[in-house]
Amino acid sequence: MKRTADINEILKPLKDAPFQAYLSNAVQVADILDWILSQVGMAEIWQTSFSISEEFLRRLFFICKDKKVSRINLVLDHKATNKTLKLWAFITQVIERTYLADNHSKILLVKSESGKSVSVITSQNLTRGNRAESAFISTDPIIFASLYAQIEDLITNHSVPLNELFRQRVEAD
Repeated sequence: MKRTADINEILKPLKDAPFQAYLSNAVQVADILDWILSQVGMAEIWQTSFSISEEFLRRLFFICKDKKVSRINLVLDHKATNKTLKLWAFITQVIERTYLADNHSKILLVKSESGKSVSVITSQNLTRGNRAESAFISTDPIIFASLYAQIEDLITNHSVPLNELFRQRVEAD
């Protein structure tokens, strides 16, 4: 997030606004995740994106280091495989479960240990950009359940674990 931007000027607390949206170049997905975790506590994360960057992984590393996340489940796109494999060592240090699928969605699901759930549908990949990006944020459990079921289906029936793909690539070389 830009140093001059205050996320609280862009978003309202989740308890006050169960549905909200924004269009801004001052908010990154990692900012949203950190903001959500500050309100719901320790949580498991499901995240989908076309691609991921080292900068975003660093942010996730520190979020995990602060013991805000119990586990991260990540789905990236097959077309970004070369970039993803370059980050493989770092990804495996931060994210327990990473999958590759035909995926262009950008979804963040947060399920806290206390049972609170938050869904975010965003235009932004897990990369750093200074473009205007949009997102819709909801605390509605029905929206969460629907997106969760679809992501779990994507993981279970339509993806390859990154570790398996990396092993195959190493064996081929």
